[in-house]
Amino acid sequence: MTGRKLVLASNNAGKLAELQAMFAPLGVALIRQGELDIPEAPEPHRTFIENALAKARHAAALSGLPAMADDAGLCVDAFGGLPGVDTAYYCTQFGYEKSDANNVRALLEQLQGQANRRAAMVSTLVAVRSADDPEPLVASGRVAGLITEQPIGENGFGFDPVMFIPEFGLTFAQLSNEVKNANSHRGRAARAMLALMRERWYPGSAA
Repeated sequence: MTGRKLVLASNNAGKLAELQAMFAPLGVALIRQGELDIPEAPEPHRTFIENALAKARHAAALSGLPAMADDAGLCVDAFGGLPGVDTAYYCTQFGYEKSDANNVRALLEQLQGQANRRAAMVSTLVAVRSADDPEPLVASGRVAGLITEQPIGENGFGFDPVMFIPEFGLTFAQLSNEVKNANSHRGRAARAMLALMRERWYPGSAA
């Protein structure tokens, strides 16, 4: 149970802390790739799974350790699933500087007068035992909702203020961090990945 290490192909401290807590029962220590001087991998692909896999293989190749990566974004029904992998930079295609607030502004402008406001937040996690692992573990989490007409709520980040979740009757930005993390696309993907690792990589780990 001891001595297991897993490189997280991300330098996001908040994401690391959240995942570390979830994966603690497996006896796995998550290490940010930046701590190992691993540079960020290119993300040239058009799907979450391809980008996450590229990042995981990159981190595994340079560390010699198992690695896990995620790719996530907003998929808007009226836009054929876009912005998808370009979510973080969505507003820049409309001449805005990159920021959460500008992303929200651009989205609401592009959806103005649009009756179909269905959207989903999607997260895909991929883990590999080595850079050449032929059987990566793949886990996805998805939260479907509706884009509001204007931002509502103070919590969260990104598109949380305009992502209305029907099952709660609130936007993500109106939920507490605990409730949001338990029900977010990333939380759902992480729980699915935890189950896969317990089954495939670490059978016999504590539940």
